[in-house]
Amino acid sequence: MGDNTSPSAERESFPWHLGVFDAHCHPTEIVSSKRDIPDMKARVLTIMASRGQDQHIVAGFADSLGLAETDLGHLNGTENAQCQVVPSFGWHPWFSHQLYDDTESTVMQQRHQVPDTVAHYKSVLTPEKDDENFLQALPAPQPLSEYLAQTREYLTKFPLALVGEIGLDRSFRLPNDWLPGQKDERDRGLTPGGREGRRLSPYRVQMNHQRRIMKAQLHLAGEMQRAVSVHGVAAHGVVFEVLQETWKGHEKEVISKRSRKRRSSAAAAHAKEANPTVAETEAPMSKPFPPRVCLHSYSGPPDSLRQYFNPSIPASIFFSFSQVINLSSHGSKKAIKVIEEVPGDRILVESDLHIAGDRMDAVLEEMVRSICQMKGWSVEEGVKQLASNWKSFVLGHKRVFNSNDRIVQ
Repeated sequence: MGDNTSPSAERESFPWHLGVFDAHCHPTEIVSSKRDIPDMKARVLTIMASRGQDQHIVAGFADSLGLAETDLGHLNGTENAQCQVVPSFGWHPWFSHQLYDDTESTVMQQRHQVPDTVAHYKSVLTPEKDDENFLQALPAPQPLSEYLAQTREYLTKFPLALVGEIGLDRSFRLPNDWLPGQKDERDRGLTPGGREGRRLSPYRVQMNHQRRIMKAQLHLAGEMQRAVSVHGVAAHGVVFEVLQETWKGHEKEVISKRSRKRRSSAAAAHAKEANPTVAETEAPMSKPFPPRVCLHSYSGPPDSLRQYFNPSIPASIFFSFSQVINLSSHGSKKAIKVIEEVPGDRILVESDLHIAGDRMDAVLEEMVRSICQMKGWSVEEGVKQLASNWKSFVLGHKRVFNSNDRIVQ
């Protein structure tokens, strides 16, 4: 990416004081960058977990820098406020092979019997190949039930936490094992478990297995009524199918304009007798689908947007965009078209970076400016709108409205 992050004299000054919210990032990949978070210009970072090695690290960031429910009334207009984090706990599709599904009733009695490592990986990886040296070098798989139980505990401990990063990926290939001596030379400042420059193998995770891991996490998000951040690469249709499966039978009734007019008059009469604060204060009920979904760094075609805005869908769908993914590749033209078509109250901004600090602030500012230009907003209007959108996505019924919130289309 070119060095275009320094504001020029012609550009509108950037209103950091209004609050900029990163909807998706991974600063726990470089744990030392934690010290840079409090001094960032961004107001809140939504930080993602992705695998077994980083769940506790995300929790640690939240312990010391986490946004608390008591902070919600002070998110806007606070000059020089310390940047805080909202944690998100999820198992990324790149690591989905490291979980084995012990949640089915047919295998419940075998829950404490760890499957043979090679047999497990042969059953969930493709193409089929008897490369036992490669398979034996993979970590022993973990039971899905234990991961879900741990995540449930984290979500209980952190009431604002999300589920993510989860999703589906047809393109990703597993990295090969370390070359001789390579592991000893790895950067100890990086959280273990990532690729770290290793060559890629021919192996991918079977889509059926990815779907099972994703759906289990969606059900947990529904149970706890938390928002989810979803990764989708070369699998946009399948991502929608899996989401659709979770809310099947819970679709909203689509009412004609004439019927809606009749009902609105009856509802207005009933509202005079009802307590108007109940809907805002009652905790939401558990359901099999998450209440709010963000398709992060969305790279699907514009035509696919329509399915997500079907009025019968009972979840609120958001789309987040990043400078490093959406506007720095051959797909930029497609991303611009998508951003132009997404409703203004469903767009989020993200950095998707693995390190906090000045660079994260810089790419957030550039993405906000790009979105504002595409949507025809002033920078101040855009910052207010994107902040309002983040609160709707992350906080849901807990959000606190104030004078800085702005809704534009």
